[in-house]
Amino acid sequence: MGSRASGRARPPEGAFDPVLMEKGIRLFLRGIGQGEDGVLRKTPKLVAEAWRRELLAGYREEASKVVIPLPERPPEALVAVRGIRFVSICRHHLLPFQGTAAVGYLPRHHLAGFSSLARLVDVFARRLQIQEDLGEDILDGLESSLAPRGSACLLRATHQCMTCRGALQPGARVTTLRMRGIFQRNSKRRQEMLMLLQDRARGERKTR
Repeated sequence: MGSRASGRARPPEGAFDPVLMEKGIRLFLRGIGQGEDGVLRKTPKLVAEAWRRELLAGYREEASKVVIPLPERPPEALVAVRGIRFVSICRHHLLPFQGTAAVGYLPRHHLAGFSSLARLVDVFARRLQIQEDLGEDILDGLESSLAPRGSACLLRATHQCMTCRGALQPGARVTTLRMRGIFQRNSKRRQEMLMLLQDRARGERKTR
């Protein structure tokens, strides 16, 4: 659980300190030999604002308020939403990784609006993450809200820590898959869900 704490922990209200964030960015600029005059004068404020209001905005939201069960009685049918775009920040190098998510589940007692699944991905993506934990967090949020018979999450992403540093592989993509519940126990259901999650990805590749 310790390795996932950074992605899952939610700071208390008001935990973001813009003044302290700007101070840290100024120190960073000095550390690389760049002053704050001229073109970099507004950089600390702009960077702090971007991280506080956008890149880490997921810390301000609670997954339990994003996925709200609908009153309709669910049918015996698989549900999947594909092509959900996300941007997250790797907690190892503070560099972005971005890609698409496919989220699916087999309802038990509750359904959720399709757009709420996309918002759930965004809540957890806009935190300090690693891709493996992001998939786990998404399923945690889905299960706590809907208690489905099974849930699944397929993530495909390009990581800046692989493309602009380290291995320098701009074409590399990382794929992670996590399945729970009936999809772990029942091979037929697992294959059905996997086909649903991957269908969009195959279609996208054909159109390129």
